[in-house]
Amino acid sequence: MYPVKENLLKVKQSLHEGIELVAVSKFHPKEYIEEAYAAGQRIFGESREQELKQKHQELPQDIKWHFIGHLQTNKVKYIVPYVSMIEAVDSIRLLREIEKQAAKVERVIDVLLELHIANEDTKSGMTLDECRDLLSESEWKSMSHIRIRGIMMMASNVDDENQIRQEFITAANFFDEIKAKYFADNGEFSVRSYGMSGDYMIAQECRSTMVRIGTTIFGPRVY
Repeated sequence: MYPVKENLLKVKQSLHEGIELVAVSKFHPKEYIEEAYAAGQRIFGESREQELKQKHQELPQDIKWHFIGHLQTNKVKYIVPYVSMIEAVDSIRLLREIEKQAAKVERVIDVLLELHIANEDTKSGMTLDECRDLLSESEWKSMSHIRIRGIMMMASNVDDENQIRQEFITAANFFDEIKAKYFADNGEFSVRSYGMSGDYMIAQECRSTMVRIGTTIFGPRVY
């Protein structure tokens, strides 16, 4: 058995006060999640609808599931009955679908706006200008079944810590910009989700409030 509990506690001890941990459990068996749950972890991240559905059915019902991968609009209806947060909203079209499906099950879903800051084509998300456009067009303001809680992004997968740090700082500054312009009176707009196993220590220096850590806790993907 992989030392999940030991790894989880080490990660938690290394986190600054007030930073939430999303334990990225995608591709890992439910036994690993059960061990982390027994050690007190309650927020887990998944990126595939079928895997998430199965784990939701088999594991404790007070787990807060975060959907952290690219979400297709045709999959939204399957996860809105139980997902706690959708971290990767990258278009108004996806927001509309979340609003529509959440209304059907009478839930309000927390979402994060995904930013593409990394200098890599493989990363998804909106450019800063695309995110500005989405917010300025104001359609989201009429959506009563979503709650925009903040932003998320992934830094470039490089060894250059200065580049990673600069991308995180860009995200933090952009958060400040849109907070002041659109969410100044909204205390719930408070989440800056960035930092993963390889760079979360840098992310903490750059005002991250939520980190998504998988490999450091659960080891290499099991399946």
